[in-house]
Amino acid sequence: MSKMVPVPSNSIVPERDIDKPPVLETHHLGIDFGGLTAVDDFTLTVGRTEIAGLIGPNGAGKTTVFNLLTNVYSPTRGVILLDGHNTTRKSTPQLSKMGIARTFQNIRLFADMTVMDNVRVGLHNSIKQSFAESVTHLFGYRNSERQSKKDALELLDFFHMADLADKQAGSLPYGEQRRLEIVRALATKPLIILLDEPAAGMNPSETAELMENIRHIRDSFKIAVMLIEHDMNLVMNVCEGICVLDHGKIIAKGSPDEIKSNPAVIEAYLGKKTEG
Repeated sequence: MSKMVPVPSNSIVPERDIDKPPVLETHHLGIDFGGLTAVDDFTLTVGRTEIAGLIGPNGAGKTTVFNLLTNVYSPTRGVILLDGHNTTRKSTPQLSKMGIARTFQNIRLFADMTVMDNVRVGLHNSIKQSFAESVTHLFGYRNSERQSKKDALELLDFFHMADLADKQAGSLPYGEQRRLEIVRALATKPLIILLDEPAAGMNPSETAELMENIRHIRDSFKIAVMLIEHDMNLVMNVCEGICVLDHGKIIAKGSPDEIKSNPAVIEAYLGKKTEG
């Protein structure tokens, strides 16, 4: 695991990323719902190939942050920079093309479609030919179709799922559905992938495999991974930088060792026995 080093935004990134522009930056990000402030002054930098963790008690605002990063919610204040570009007023599909991908707490696969076709939905973002052009230029469309099948199979093979390509996605065991959702997100060719509670509902062996897959993604695709997770064993073993949120505010940032020993974190989160 790479040493974490400070950067000017009062955050930390892996030492290997210090000379590269960050993949994601937020500056004083916040959102209000009516009179309630859900997230406030959220400032964070994620390195180019960092595995970052976002933790905190239930209701701390973690999923709200992910919704802000993907423009499901528009921030009340603050700025989000994805690969140096301001994401204000970008639609979720536009953000996907800019390089951000996401999975959700509740699996959102197309259950009645095959495993391959679920991955091809993700690949659609990387097919340069538009639907209108495809209709006009049938030969080009067929080429795109062949290429998308080839790319989908390669991705599935990379995650040892090629033999499941023709299976109905909804028929897969839970852990494999989780893995397929990650593969589909990777098919969009992101710069950063956001994983919202990827270990939820997994047994210990599936969680151990997930841990290896997260490292595999970082090392093989050379992208950043940011995850929300309640499984502290997974977070402390796979994340390089961790941000702790409580009542919508950052209370700590640091390496796993720094977070483990931070009194505010122990009080707000790690010391609590009830987690959802």
